[in-house]
Amino acid sequence: MTPEKKQLITDSFNRSETLKFYKAELLEAETDFISMKIPKMELMTRKAGMFNGAMIASLVDVSSGYAAVSHYEEDCYVVTVELKVNYLRPAIGDALVSKSYVVKGGAKISVIRTEIYTVDENSESESHVATSLVTMMKIK
Repeated sequence: MTPEKKQLITDSFNRSETLKFYKAELLEAETDFISMKIPKMELMTRKAGMFNGAMIASLVDVSSGYAAVSHYEEDCYVVTVELKVNYLRPAIGDALVSKSYVVKGGAKISVIRTEIYTVDENSESESHVATSLVTMMKIK
């Protein structure tokens, strides 16, 4: 990934009001790969203390979108065509981390696999809590 493309992604990430609200952090941005982290907040959890499935799906969508954008050399905009999430276990931890990989990047359509982990800040251990497959379409 060129430094200019990395800067475009970073700038877009930093402008997002939703990501600011979630206190999201861009961990890694490379061609065909994006990783993000979101700390736990009470509004993101169920009564039992686990992350809500909607929060996980939201992270999958945003992270997958940035991964799709990372595939293209030029600045572009993508939208979600299809999103499927398999929840593997209760998402109990201090933060959510996404790891999004472009499986197939086409001229207009890209398929992204996103894995979601919870992180325990004390032990630094990760627990795989969701896996997903997302289709994105480049519209600009």
